[in-house]
Amino acid sequence: MQPPSPRRLSRRTLVTATAAGLVAAVAAPSRASGAASARFHTVGRVKASADGFVRYSWPGIYFEARFRGTGVGILLDDSVNDYDVQVDDRTAATLVSPGRTTAWVRGLSDSEHRVRLVKRTESPWGEGRFGGFVAAAGGAILAPPPARRRQIEFIGDSYTAGYGNLSGTRDCSGNGGVDRNTDSDLSFGALTARHLGADYQINAFSGRGMVRNYNGSSPGTDFRTYYDRALLSVAGDVWQKPAGWRPQVVVIGLGLNDFSTPLNPGERWSTEAELVTAYESAYHGFLDKLRARYGPRTFLVVSATGLGSTPFAETVERIARTRNARGDERVGHWYYDDTALDHLGCDWHPSVRDHRIISGLLDDRLATLPLSWWRT
Repeated sequence: MQPPSPRRLSRRTLVTATAAGLVAAVAAPSRASGAASARFHTVGRVKASADGFVRYSWPGIYFEARFRGTGVGILLDDSVNDYDVQVDDRTAATLVSPGRTTAWVRGLSDSEHRVRLVKRTESPWGEGRFGGFVAAAGGAILAPPPARRRQIEFIGDSYTAGYGNLSGTRDCSGNGGVDRNTDSDLSFGALTARHLGADYQINAFSGRGMVRNYNGSSPGTDFRTYYDRALLSVAGDVWQKPAGWRPQVVVIGLGLNDFSTPLNPGERWSTEAELVTAYESAYHGFLDKLRARYGPRTFLVVSATGLGSTPFAETVERIARTRNARGDERVGHWYYDDTALDHLGCDWHPSVRDHRIISGLLDDRLATLPLSWWRT
């Protein structure tokens, strides 16, 4: 079953932060109040700032709160990313590179509401900053919603990030570019997590592979260079995992960039066989890291899809079999067939339609895992 995308209030309310109508923007205060910044729920990789804002750069990070009253303000300091504001499960506005502002949703019924701010775009080299939610006059920010019992982490590349999924055409240079056509909240991981009622992280970095980046770019770095960070552009940064974050499932999708382009002269690997050996060794080391971080009960699902005559899919399946043979039965393999996908996202990436298909296939795969949440 496919989860529906958040409902839209109407065409006229799908606006930028500076447009007239339901959402208005005003100059943001120089400092977020402690009460505002404390009263939201997130499981995203964020770092607190001295001024009360939190900083972040991974895609799909979301912040949720409860409030009473006729309106809610969203404190942002971000000229890079796009966001959706959802009130009571309906998308009230899309904020396009809002800058330093308080974006207001007004004209609501004078009652209790839920608000969710979600980062649509990738920004590995630029930070977003969020300062919390504030209530309109006469209202109040309430205690934050509780954390969900179910937790999933998605690790991957542009497919996992939802790169260009809104485009509808493979060349999106004439319709806003990749950023305007990306919505991580409609990626397969976000769709599956919402279907399961799970909190989630999307830790994805376009163009990065397990040992080799797309077409051999940025040699000496790969996805593992950045995985431990909260802020991707800050060398040596380390995200401090909170005690409450222990996902029952981690879905890993790394390898498309390792194998989708032929090796170039001067790369570290002379042959495809050498690349496969390095990829397998690094993958096992990465799984060791995840197992040490999350413990023996977390399911680690390694995934692959069709990639022509490359050894990608068979190598990932072999990695899972090897882990199982070593006694770790909580490593599973997931191969999804891409022949039904239209790849109408930017640069031949999956479209929103494709992400719904992939999400459905992932739902089916997760349903085969012996997880207690399927029985409750």
